[in-house]
Amino acid sequence: MLGMAAAVLFLIAFLINAAEISTNDVFTSTNVMLIGLIVLALHLAGVGSGLATRGRRR
Repeated sequence: MLGMAAAVLFLIAFLINAAEISTNDVFTSTNVMLIGLIVLALHLAGVGSGLATRGRRR
């Protein structure tokens, strides 16, 4: 799920950059891309996967 959110953020950053849309200082294409990278890093780290291992089961 976080991987798809990162893809959407990258798409938004690309559209802002490609269309040269002027935004405020907080919502620039670089900031949206960095948020996308953070979400992608969380996805690769396994955050939000829903799989919790609690020791060995027999």
